Amino acid sequence: MIEFKSAASRPQRKAVAFAFKFLDDKASPGTFEGYGSVFNNEDDGGDLIQPGAFAGVIQRHQAKGTMPKMLLNHGSMGAGFFGGNDPMADLPIGCWDTMSEDTHGLQCKGRLINLDTESGKRIYGAMKEKALDGLSIGYSVGDYVRGTKPNEPRRTIKTIKSLPEVSLVTFPMNDMARTNAVKSINTIREFEDALRDVLGFSNAAAKAIAQRGFKTMDSTEAGLDSFVRSLREVNGTF
Repeated sequence: MIEFKSAASRPQRKAVAFAFKFLDDKASPGTFEGYGSVFNNEDDGGDLIQPGAFAGVIQRHQAKGTMPKMLLNHGSMGAGFFGGNDPMADLPIGCWDTMSEDTHGLQCKGRLINLDTESGKRIYGAMKEKALDGLSIGYSVGDYVRGTKPNEPRRTIKTIKSLPEVSLVTFPMNDMARTNAVKSINTIREFEDALRDVLGFSNAAAKAIAQRGFKTMDSTEAGLDSFVRSLREVNGTF
């Protein structure tokens, strides 16, 4: 059976080209800053994050004395996209020192750690050469408004519910982890939401498919892709 989480609670990924800069010599080596998310910018999945969306989650981290983890390619959560099964995948590659909102987006300042190790040197070198140039937030959605017109974003996100990690990523893409959204579908509405929010079908197509129902199937990414291809072959409008 295919499994998804509901649209509002499943872990999601949003990436941007990481226009970072290393700070001057007075800062610790490997210290850099950039934007993890840009406001009022509709991404490839049709989502738009509004100013103020991160305020609550930043305050909650501050109250607990925590910060989102700095990972590489989302650690083990990104394994479905990047491959591999490294037991050290969730070991942070650095620390985020501050995160705050300004008029542009989510401003992040942090520093790489373990620069005297081979892995630390590789990451630092890749960033300096602009080969590692993406930043991606791992988050779950709080309040949002769904677009109802063709020229509106699919979702206008008002609040970010959780922000457990912000990763440096090799490929600055917007749709990196659809198979990480897992929870049993128990209702037709949940199936419809998954077809629209995870697989990218239109509202009309998702409703039509959900009404027809579905059979038990392989929940791997290959099985999911095969399922999607079969749907689109049956009806070219999907």
